[in-house]
Amino acid sequence: MANKVEEFVKGWNGKQEQSLAEKLKGAFKTQQPLRYKLVMAHYKLKSTISRLDVYISKMQERDRTLFERVVEAQMSKDSARASMYANEISEIRKVTKQLIATEIALEQVELRLETVTELGDVFTNLIPVIGVVKELRTSMHGMMPELSLELADVEEGLQEVVIEAGDFTGGNIEQAPSSPEARKILAEASTIAEQRMKENFPELPSFVTSAQKANAPQK
Repeated sequence: MANKVEEFVKGWNGKQEQSLAEKLKGAFKTQQPLRYKLVMAHYKLKSTISRLDVYISKMQERDRTLFERVVEAQMSKDSARASMYANEISEIRKVTKQLIATEIALEQVELRLETVTELGDVFTNLIPVIGVVKELRTSMHGMMPELSLELADVEEGLQEVVIEAGDFTGGNIEQAPSSPEARKILAEASTIAEQRMKENFPELPSFVTSAQKANAPQK
């Protein structure tokens, strides 16, 4: 057990001394400490969160513009045009809500990474968030493929850290996607996103929403 702990510490901080065999191996492949890999994953995650923030701001601006057009159409008594803009707003808000929920969940992942960076508590903190990142990557695939690719890169980096840590501790990540804690993080993010939508996006005029319901396909 003591040997495993020593090996993990060396892997976490980077080996201070190398044997001849390790030096030869390093000539073909640079061995990076786990802490470095975790910091890189954290950096990529922060970049993705910043990009999400930009997307959300653009969506809010587009929503604001369309909302003004709905009001103008309403004042002109052009219900067809108002309904057309309202439909577009509805689609924008569906995407925006998903982006906000994704951002909130990734912020929770970021907090976990900061804790791991400080404590080296890999399995307790990383296994749930790998499940979160995987779920978000899948949900973003059809909506924003470029964002899905960024999340795939983050997921891969975190999996490398956990897999290498598992080599020292005997742990595994097989249950990461189905972790109850991962599901809890995603559910809370969705609830908060719903609340933010209500706070930051004005309700459409009642006559427009009534028209939308009337024109909706019957089930």
